[in-house]
Amino acid sequence: MLRMQNLNKVYRTHMIETHALRGFDIHVQQGEFVTVTGPSGSGKTSFLNIAGLLEEFTDGEYILDGVNVRGMDDNARSRLRNEKLGFIFQGFNLIPDLSLFDNVDVPLRYRGFNRAERKERIEDALAKVGLASRMKHYPAELSGGQQQRVAIARALAGSPKLLLADEPTGNLDTQMARGVMELLEDINAQGTTILMVTHDPELALRSQRNVHIIDGQVSDLVQHRASLSARPQHPVTA
Repeated sequence: MLRMQNLNKVYRTHMIETHALRGFDIHVQQGEFVTVTGPSGSGKTSFLNIAGLLEEFTDGEYILDGVNVRGMDDNARSRLRNEKLGFIFQGFNLIPDLSLFDNVDVPLRYRGFNRAERKERIEDALAKVGLASRMKHYPAELSGGQQQRVAIARALAGSPKLLLADEPTGNLDTQMARGVMELLEDINAQGTTILMVTHDPELALRSQRNVHIIDGQVSDLVQHRASLSARPQHPVTA
């Protein structure tokens, strides 16, 4: 699903050259749930932005679902991102003046789905996250955990093959965080590949595999039991 090989990311100014990723190698199989951990400044954000086709890399190779993204122009990257990826952020990024239905609808409109298909996708996504009965409510009427569920529904409505989650439980209390994690485990069990950045060691242990990043390089790959959510085990390759 995702393979990076000997990938480098260098940020340059007229005086300073900063290496965010160095010889970075990772392979995420279709259907895996992989967490990414590491200290602040280790390169996690650069990795996630490159994985999400939000940033270009300096050199190396990145294959996303069989497509080599190196050298793609902005339009091609945007099309591939819309076709393959879904995003969940620490901040829910919901539009306060829109209902839950309309919040989930926004990215579908950009993708050009017709009204009937958008309605079907929105209702299905909100049902998957347990909020079908609240689709006319507004974000301010929900708890933090429920708002994150809406954000997950918004990502799911586009039927992504790979879900990228950046600290999705960072703004939630422990109980809400566990609920969101259980939802992500269920989504993964249905076949969606998930790549999640987290600082929470408890949540990292619940994934199938933990990739630890230090100084822009993969430090270790820890395989966990797949039994926490009764998921099928997938081969681990790195």
